[in-house]
Amino acid sequence: MAGDDEVAAPSAVREGMPGRGASSGRFAVARLVLLVGGGLFLAIAFRGLPVLVVVLALVVMVMVHELGHFVTAKLSGMKVTEYFLGFGPRIWSFRRGETEYGVKAIPAGGYVRIVGMTALEEVDPGDEARSYRQSSFPRRLLVSTAGSAMHFVMAFLLLWAMFAVAGMPVLATPEITGVASFASGPSPAQIAGLHPGDEILAVDGRPVTQGEQFVSFVQSHAGDELALLVRRGSREITVHVRPANKRKVEVIVHGKTEPLLKAAGPPVGVIGVDLGFLTRNETVDPLVAVGRATTMLGSVTAATASGMATVFSFHGLSTFAHQVATAGSTAKPATTANGVSTSASAGSSGTSSSGQLLSILGAVEIGAQAARQNVSELLYILVAINIFVGMVNLFPMLPLDGGHVVIAVYERVRSRRGRPYHADVAKLMPVAYVFLLFMVVLGVGALYANIVQPASLPGS
Repeated sequence: MAGDDEVAAPSAVREGMPGRGASSGRFAVARLVLLVGGGLFLAIAFRGLPVLVVVLALVVMVMVHELGHFVTAKLSGMKVTEYFLGFGPRIWSFRRGETEYGVKAIPAGGYVRIVGMTALEEVDPGDEARSYRQSSFPRRLLVSTAGSAMHFVMAFLLLWAMFAVAGMPVLATPEITGVASFASGPSPAQIAGLHPGDEILAVDGRPVTQGEQFVSFVQSHAGDELALLVRRGSREITVHVRPANKRKVEVIVHGKTEPLLKAAGPPVGVIGVDLGFLTRNETVDPLVAVGRATTMLGSVTAATASGMATVFSFHGLSTFAHQVATAGSTAKPATTANGVSTSASAGSSGTSSSGQLLSILGAVEIGAQAARQNVSELLYILVAINIFVGMVNLFPMLPLDGGHVVIAVYERVRSRRGRPYHADVAKLMPVAYVFLLFMVVLGVGALYANIVQPASLPGS
């Protein structure tokens, strides 16, 4: 959301002039199509389609944020002059009524321009009655918070889609990935004739729907003969295996014979296989998904607030400075389990659940990794981004939305009946500049750290 006037040379297209204006408009459209098509071609050619998907998701996220400001301002009767993706020179635009819509050259965010956002802005006398600063307190509060509210709406919808459409990944059929030998001879799996690639469908007639079921059943049946229903290729066969007692089994490690389980205790079954657990996406009824999405939205929001408090504490900032200073000194990549974010413009930073600040580059990287894994993983990453951005934008400092909220509340408190009070925003600008500098330093530091030591998801 922006309130300062941007001076731009009027184009023939916007003014509706014929001839040269129409030609210029067609050229602008062709330039936009060429830019988008070129980006798509490069993404496919260099196998960067997951990256493109994440970037487009972030662009949509930013523009939906601005759409919240745009719609509430329009409904409140304020004058909105621009709604743009990007900054800098115009690439393409068109006008509908009093609002110009379009795309600019630097796709580092987006903005909606509402006249009279502060008392410092010069506004045409004819537009003063429809300016933000002359609107009622409830309307200003609504417009200021609408952008952040949209992030929570998007997070809820993504969570609902994750539960009801994409499904939550759950461990399903166990697959044998390797068969081992014991120091005393063949393992029970080798004796039974199990092979890598076999999928365990059932044990003693009980369907195996989760990998942990099979492991627990084998461990609790040392010495008992088990009937395993196995899928081998396109066939289903039954094999019989008798788990050995893990406490009495010895294996060869680095040329030495060692017990597989040293501690004394009750028997623990083992058949001598390595398991990989195939996963399936489990969906729920759409109405059930509403409840689950609501619950998870609350838990992720609480976790994000806790993480932000840690990261932006004195200790957290000291740790961040150390991470930047030592970035690249180790080959181990940065990891994150659930939270990344970006604000409405590039160069800003986010946080991971491990307490690391992530730049826009880091956010795109782990988002692309999630997209390569499965749709649900990507949706969850986007949820984390939305919640972080929504919370950060409510921080009570200009130029963030929270700064406008604080000013609106302060002016409401200072106003008297029939005498509205307008705060002197000029007094806040030095503090706002310091805060902006602080955010830029964080963003640049996070970007540097993510370049020399790329972020990654566990298992990527």
